[in-house]
Amino acid sequence: MSKQPSQKPAPKPRPRPALTHQVRIIGGDWKRTPLPVVEAAGLRPTPDRVRETVFNWLTHLLDGQWFGVACLDLFAGTGALGLEAASRGAARVMLVEESQAVVRQLEATRDKLSASQVSILRGDARTVAQGLQRRLTGPADRYQLIFLDPPFHADLLPAMFPLCADLLAAGGYIYVETEKPIDSATMPEWLRGWEVVRADQAGVVFFHLLQRQNLHVIEA
Repeated sequence: MSKQPSQKPAPKPRPRPALTHQVRIIGGDWKRTPLPVVEAAGLRPTPDRVRETVFNWLTHLLDGQWFGVACLDLFAGTGALGLEAASRGAARVMLVEESQAVVRQLEATRDKLSASQVSILRGDARTVAQGLQRRLTGPADRYQLIFLDPPFHADLLPAMFPLCADLLAAGGYIYVETEKPIDSATMPEWLRGWEVVRADQAGVVFFHLLQRQNLHVIEA
């Protein structure tokens, strides 16, 4: 009686290496470029789908004219918002971030892209905004687009928004992400004189574009 060949146990599948958490630039010269997400407290990257919506809004509102836009991203994180603007042709982009580890990653990404129009500043967003406000000398120092996406539940918007308003060029836009919707009919005091020109929701994130009211009214 012949012996049956012994069966070797099937090899266990090798565990796949953990994928690096990342987001991607949606459009422009650097379309599909991955942006690594560094583990840092309060870091909450704007999802790709949200950025696609927001930049569709902005491209329409700017008539596609990104080349003259100066952009300030005060809670840069991955840099996804500011780098998206630069990818589409923004002339000048400043990324502000407090975490040293995140700043190092931002610098590595900028160098990889040879993004000479992008500057990176490490510091507290409020302190940086106050410093920029003090150094204002004219329209050339202001920004046509400001991204304001602070950590949720930190109650930073009432203090940060007026600073951003002072740094904004005439006719410019401020992008705001919040955990609650901003309603044009019931604006808080710190948003008096502003209007929501675009807004949407993705999951628990509410995102808005705001602009000063009565931009075309000429005072007597």
